[in-house]
This record gives sequence, C-alpha cells and structure tokens, in this order.
Amino acid sequence: MKAKDLFYRSIEDHETFWKEQAKEISWFHFPGQIISKDENDYTQWFADGKLNMCYLCIDKHIEDGFGEEIAIIYDSPVTNQKLKYTYHQAKEEISKLAGGLLSLGLKKGDTAVIYMPMIPQTLFSMLACARIGVIHNVVFGGFAPHELVVRIDDCKPKALITATAGVEIAKRIPYLPLVEKAIELAQDKVENIIVFNRKLVENQHEMFDGLIDYEELVQNSKPADCVSVESNHPLYLLYTSGTTGKPKGITRDSGGYATALKFSMKYIYGIEPGETFWAASDFGWAVGHSYTVYGPLINRNTTIIFEGKPIMTPDAGTFWRIISEYKVAAMFTAPTAIRAIKKEDPNGELVKKYDLSNFKKQFLAGERCDVSTLDWFAEHIGVPAIDHWWQTESGSPMLGLMTFDNDYKIKRASAGKPIPGYDIKIFDENGYELDEHKEGYLVIKLPLPPGAMLGIWNDYDRFEKSYLSQYKGYYFSGDGAIKDEDGYIFITGRVDDVINVAGHRLSTSEMEEVVSSHPDVAECAVVGIDDNLRGQVPFATVVLKNGSQISEIDVEKQIVSSIREKIGAVAVLKSVMVVKRLPKTRSGKILRKLIRTIIDGRDFQIPSTIDDEKIIDELKEKIEQYKTN
Repeated sequence: MKAKDLFYRSIEDHETFWKEQAKEISWFHFPGQIISKDENDYTQWFADGKLNMCYLCIDKHIEDGFGEEIAIIYDSPVTNQKLKYTYHQAKEEISKLAGGLLSLGLKKGDTAVIYMPMIPQTLFSMLACARIGVIHNVVFGGFAPHELVVRIDDCKPKALITATAGVEIAKRIPYLPLVEKAIELAQDKVENIIVFNRKLVENQHEMFDGLIDYEELVQNSKPADCVSVESNHPLYLLYTSGTTGKPKGITRDSGGYATALKFSMKYIYGIEPGETFWAASDFGWAVGHSYTVYGPLINRNTTIIFEGKPIMTPDAGTFWRIISEYKVAAMFTAPTAIRAIKKEDPNGELVKKYDLSNFKKQFLAGERCDVSTLDWFAEHIGVPAIDHWWQTESGSPMLGLMTFDNDYKIKRASAGKPIPGYDIKIFDENGYELDEHKEGYLVIKLPLPPGAMLGIWNDYDRFEKSYLSQYKGYYFSGDGAIKDEDGYIFITGRVDDVINVAGHRLSTSEMEEVVSSHPDVAECAVVGIDDNLRGQVPFATVVLKNGSQISEIDVEKQIVSSIREKIGAVAVLKSVMVVKRLPKTRSGKILRKLIRTIIDGRDFQIPSTIDDEKIIDELKEKIEQYKTN
C-alpha cells in the first residue's frame, strides 16, 4: 500500500485504520472499543484494551526467542565506557528494580520523578516504572533545582530516582546538591530518593540523609511481573514550556502510544526489527522517550544510549564512529548537531575515516534545517537527510515522509506531508483555510490519532484553553506554516512566546520572570533571535530603574548567571541589552515580534498600534552599538 492510500484511509475511516494498526502490538486484552470519549468529551483510543509497555519492549521479545539479541548499547566517550545488554539482561535489572519500587510502597497510579544522565539506569528506571504501572516523569539533568521543584510540586512523586552526577564533555556535574536543594524548596516531601552512584570520584561529601542506594535496592529485591494496565492509563508525564511560564504536564497514554510508535517505526522510519536505530536525544525530551526507549524496543530494534556530544567527545567524528561501529541503519538527531559537526569539520575529513555502508537514512527534527546544512550532509554523508516535525504533545511525527517503500521525495526546507491520522490545515486568524503558498496557523482536525497527549496533568481546563479553544473542532499547534501545491508543508516558527533552542522548547515568559526579578530592572522583554548553530537563542532587552548605578556589563553578567541558576544552562541566554524604553502598543503591550525582527536585521512594517515610532530608530541605534561592542 502506498503512503497516500494509508493517509486517506486514516482520515476517512480512522476507526478501522487504527484497529488494524493496534493488531500489530500484543495486548493482554485486545480493545473492543476503538474510539470513544472521556468524561470531558475528549477522544480516547482503545479504552477497554489492556497491555503493558515494558512487556512490549522486553518480555515479548524474550518469549519470541530473541532474549540473547542486543537490546541496548551504551556508549560513553566522556567516561570511556561501552556496555551492551541483551533482552534477558535488561529484563533482570528492570524487573528487580520494579520489585524494589514495590517494596518501597509504590503502586499502579503513583508517580516517580527520574532525574538522571544518559546512562542505562535511566532507561531501566523508566521501564521499571512502566512494568508496575507507576507514572514516570523524566527531568532533563541540565535543569536547575527550581525546574525540578515545579515538577515535584505538580505531580507529587512517591519516589525520585537520580544519580550522583552527569558528565558534560570533561566536566562532572554533581546532581545530589541540586536534588537536595529541590527537596528543600518543594512543597511536599518526597518519600523515597533512590541514587545510582556512578563512582566517578569520591563523593561522600555530596550525600545527604535518607538516600536509598540504587544497586542495593536492585540486588535485594525480588523480580516483579508486568502489571496489566488500561490503554488510557498514563505511561508518563513530560513537562513542556507554556506561555504562562508554568510548565505543562503533558500526559501520555499507554495503548495508543504503543500503537503509534509501532506504526511510526515501520512506516515513517522504515526500520526492520533486528536493525540498529539511534536517536541522539536526551531521555528528558520527547524524542528520548519515543525513539531512544519505547519506539525502538517495541519494534525490536537495538537502541543506543549515547553519553557525549556531537563534537569534542573527542571530535566531530563521534557520530560517524558510532554509526560505523554499531552498524546503525537509521539515525535521528536535531539539525543543531549536524551544524556543529559541519562547523568543526567543514570538508568532511573525519567522515572519511568510517565505514557508513549500513547507514540508510538520517532523520532531523526539533527545528527547521537550513539548506546549506542539508547540502553539506548530502555531499559528505550521501544518505537521505529527512526533515520532519512533531511536538511533545503528539509523541510521534505529525509531518514527515513515509520511507517504508522508498517511494518518497524530499523537498528541502519542508517538514514533509501530513502523517496518517493527522488531518492538517493552514488557517488564517479567523479560522478560514488558506490557499497554497499563504502563511497561516497550522491546525489539526480532531480527533487526534492514537499516541497524542491525553491532556495536561490534573488540568483539563488549561489543556482545552491551550490547544482546543482557538478553533472549534481543531487542535492548535502554536506554529505557523505554509503549504505548497504538492501538499508539502513548511514550518515558519512559533506564533507564541515559546522559543526553540537546539530542539528544546523554552518559555520566554519564564525567562522574563527571572530577568525582571533583578533589583535594577524596571521591565524587560526576552525574544528568540536567529542563531546559526542552535536555530534560536534568547536575547534579553531590559530597561533599568531610574537612578540605577549598575553598569551595563554588570547587569548582563548578573542576569546571565541568574538565568543559568534558575532555569539551567540549556537556556543559553548570554545577551542582555540595556535600552531606555521598549516599543509598545498604545495599550501598553510590548512589541516583542518587532524587537526580534530588528535584532535579526529583517525587513519589517511599523505596527499601526505602536505608541511612538521614534523608538524604532532608538532601538536600531542601540542594537548597532551592542553588536559593535
């Protein structure tokens, strides 16, 4: 069947289509009810079905005779470690860790926060939670205590699983002082704090009272069997930046998600069971959940846990070494990584050192990939680089190319065509569908297909307001887009104040809260400006209080330090420009888009609502001074 036929079937008869796809995974009880409504009249899939995600990822393959195949490869150039785990070995640790969690009193429906680096124990912790129906929330190890507190206070975990440290290139990042600070600031006490000691250095001074040793818990616990859970039982929560500053706890189901991931591995990524698939993503992001852990393992693909960077660990040839060494068939990364490699190895000299004959496809997502990077990739790597688009909210691609039959055509700078199940339209602000080549809002006709978010954790009203209220009967993506005459869609960027830094969505309003808390700052605006490496980076424009004596250099240093402390290094806010005033509308709204456009040096129209046009020249002059200095 051709990709076009799959798409039309999924839209015209989505119930039959997704029932067929659900048969591709193993259920404890196959659903009789394919599509229905929940108590909020929102669509849910396979409501009466029962299954277990850990069973699909591990136990099923052992039962089918693949227990001695390699399930997981851990490659850590920053610690000089390489490990491989068969399905049998993975099951032993996962089931005993799950038993340990049960012994601590955790049960189906409880939550656990996982705050760990790129190590196998993070994956084991995720699957151990899934095994017993505990809902996990993985927090990116680069986040500061404040970000951990927000998540603890919202999901109220019965356990926090962490490690003693992460490693950034050659620098050890201690986690326990950050955890201790977060526990101190959190509203509710976390009953169980489980720590995997990486033994990178003597770290007794970092320990605090009440910690549970991960390895001892595993060794002293009995293996736990997989618990049968309902299809709509939450598998995990994943917090994503919201426009109000408070992160949103995206809630993912179990059955719909498993069905969607199996479909995507087969049809979108075109990967066969037994092949090696590598998503170079942190566990803390949606890609890490879907395509480092659950997607590949459901499809019986060897997955790679990489603890390193595309450059400097040790050089810009690291990606090609891994692809060669482990015979990677397809890889998924952000364009940022390829741009960083291109910058370090412009002539592709390091590529020539490795045998990439097993490498078939490169998938890119997280931000739009520029044409020059695609050209470099085509010249030096020589395999298709396929851009596609999705969100934390969807859990799997919404735009892309169906590569399963090799009958697909890439249009550079496009994110592809709508994926089966996603009936995508481009609307104007009044809800009218736009013609080809006109920019508007990307929306998706309801119902969303299996695997998309169930909602926001304990906050249906916010879910409805954030995604469903802009256009009745449609999901609002928050992205702008253009569709061409062949049905390819080009994403033009966020339409709200969430910016995309190297594939990580960060709230500018959250950053503004930190910037405005500086004692000398009267008001501020943080916008996302263009960056050749990361796609976007935040740029802060501040107005100082009258009478302030602080120097512009000092205010920049202090704000950058404060952002790093309260949000984390991932925010990469390094530019703070002091101005006399900010451009505003007559009603007092700051014209952030105008600021961003001027800083990026793009053409713009003066907004009709601006309260004083003279400020534009003031701003342009200040920007020139700032760039010169």
